[in-house]
Amino acid sequence: MIKYKKRRKYKYNLHADCDYSTGIEVAVPRTSGLVQINAAGKLLIKTGYSWDGPSGPTIDTKNFMRGSLVHDALYQLMREGVLEQYNRKRADDILRKICRADGMSRLRAWGVYRGVRLGGAGSARPDMLVAP
Repeated sequence: MIKYKKRRKYKYNLHADCDYSTGIEVAVPRTSGLVQINAAGKLLIKTGYSWDGPSGPTIDTKNFMRGSLVHDALYQLMREGVLEQYNRKRADDILRKICRADGMSRLRAWGVYRGVRLGGAGSARPDMLVAP
């Protein structure tokens, strides 16, 4: 279960810590803002984290919230270079798994998964800009 509020800049803001065992092992535990991942792959998303919820042509339903939260946090870690890009498929699999566990139909979860597989690569690419 997660607690969230609708926001203006980001749609949602987390009001209680959320953790999830991703199975993505990292050599060194890392923290990026309000997101942490330990060596065993346990993801901790801290209170105050904001995310945009489900993306694309979809409806923000309760059975999509936790999956979108974890997925957005994993993609953020990839954008910031904390996780390697080859973890994107695992992040997409996790999204589908959480959505199914939270009551989403197989058909919709499959559509969500296909959507992020086809259109999600750009959202996971590093986005750090540098200026003098």
